[in-house]
Amino acid sequence: MHCQREHVAYLTERGAHWILTVKGNQPSLHAQLAALPWRAVPDAVRDTDRGHGRREIRTLKTLTISTGIGFPHAAQALQIRRRRRRLDQPRRFATETVYAITSLYVHQAKPAQLAAWIRGHWSIENKIHWVRDVTYDEDRSQIRIGTGPQVMAALRNAAIGALRAAGITNIAAATRHHARDSNRPLQLLGII
Repeated sequence: MHCQREHVAYLTERGAHWILTVKGNQPSLHAQLAALPWRAVPDAVRDTDRGHGRREIRTLKTLTISTGIGFPHAAQALQIRRRRRRLDQPRRFATETVYAITSLYVHQAKPAQLAAWIRGHWSIENKIHWVRDVTYDEDRSQIRIGTGPQVMAALRNAAIGALRAAGITNIAAATRHHARDSNRPLQLLGII
């Protein structure tokens, strides 16, 4: 979280705004957000989707923050609740609640805009960060000194980008395929 605070300070100094998703790895801030009076807040946005064999209902609630949240420059707290059910199991819902904070005030961004920006972030999360975390098992990397972690992240991003530019959607299978023959990555990049 220290790194996020530095980024927020950097952005704020330059007049930029931000939205941060607060996950379980930030337990005190997450607990502060979860303890807000969300039950008394009406849904600001409600959206329903069908696809991939499931139905999803997403709601977004917003609260203006005046004091009490241990994060600098936070103006609003957001609660995003996603209820999903598989279409072949109509009575079983899985519910996920996510919290976020933003420097944007109510008059600067409508709840629908906030919801769209957060969904856009999840798209990036699913296409890049999740692939790096799961396919490349980045969290267990032993490279921790100097610029090594940034270099490896850049190499992983380059590999993901090259595979996606080639129209590949299953990055894990493509990584295994290209790892079997040292000429395949070179062919993908047009080097040979």
